[in-house]
Amino acid sequence: MSTAETFFYMGVDIGSVSTKLVILDDKKRVVAGCCLPTAGNPANALRKGLLRVQSDIQPSDELAGVAVTGSGRKLAGELIGADIIKNEITCQAVSALHTDRNVQTVIEIGGQDSKLIVVREGLVVDFGMNTVCAAGTGSFLDHQASRLGVSLDEMSQLADKSQKPVTINATCTVFAESDMITHQQTGSSLEDIVYGLCKALVANYRRSVIQSRPTAEPVVFQGGVAYNRGIQRAFQEELGIDLQIPNRPELTGAAGAALICMSEKSPGKSGFKGFNCLL
Repeated sequence: MSTAETFFYMGVDIGSVSTKLVILDDKKRVVAGCCLPTAGNPANALRKGLLRVQSDIQPSDELAGVAVTGSGRKLAGELIGADIIKNEITCQAVSALHTDRNVQTVIEIGGQDSKLIVVREGLVVDFGMNTVCAAGTGSFLDHQASRLGVSLDEMSQLADKSQKPVTINATCTVFAESDMITHQQTGSSLEDIVYGLCKALVANYRRSVIQSRPTAEPVVFQGGVAYNRGIQRAFQEELGIDLQIPNRPELTGAAGAALICMSEKSPGKSGFKGFNCLL
């Protein structure tokens, strides 16, 4: 280790859309983190991610433990010699509890899936996930932003300016695109179309993920979609709730994995094969 007192823990979250890595010190502070597109090749994304976070720490820093999560967690665990493998629900809940120890509801929207996690007294008591449809996920926003010729940052800014959001059926992407074309042809502003999309995504999330589950405050909003101010606004209007958003919401799964590793594995020899193990 770099000092006798400091230990470092890494969390890896391998998703179908993006791969995230986080390194925490033993004070639970982020010392390195990155988010890369998985691009259909999780091993390659993991290789790039390992090299990226390695460049942000000292050459003498070693890892006391490594944990993996996400849809590709089993593969990642084998490839890099992870000490702990955990499911996404547990990791997202632990990360939210780190943000607010009193959290009762966790909203997490990633590239290909959406989750609602109900927490009571620090324990997960229920959760819901989206079906195979992507209309309530980040990939839906990515696709529609591309179709409208705007970046995700621009989409967020445009949604802020909307005064009369249009109604869009987002039960599936085909219906959404049909409605968008109609609104464009009838002269609706880009701001109102973009915010209409945000409201449609949140309505879809409420219908397919929340269902009858409670959304009590405090509520922590995690996942890359949490950056979008239009989605934030739509959740506040649709559910009447205030949202807490972590500093790096896209990294919460990986951060949760690292926090679990910190609590479950005592400092000592890790099974981690090294940052260069995939070269």
